[in-house]
Amino acid sequence: MSAVTLSSKFQVVIPLDVRESMGLKPGIKLSVFRSGRTIQLVPVPTLAELQNELRGCGSDIPNEPDRF
Repeated sequence: MSAVTLSSKFQVVIPLDVRESMGLKPGIKLSVFRSGRTIQLVPVPTLAELQNELRGCGSDIPNEPDRF
């Protein structure tokens, strides 16, 4: 388990081993969730990442002229 220190500007540095294992890059957005005394940082997926996750999912809804 890694530990971080909250700076005087309320910033934390995510440890290198966590950044590498999660594939985190500078500029990535993280959602912050609080549950009791626990704080979770969850990466927000980009539109492209979401599209890749859904690729290959079929749809039984027929295409209509007003659908893109």
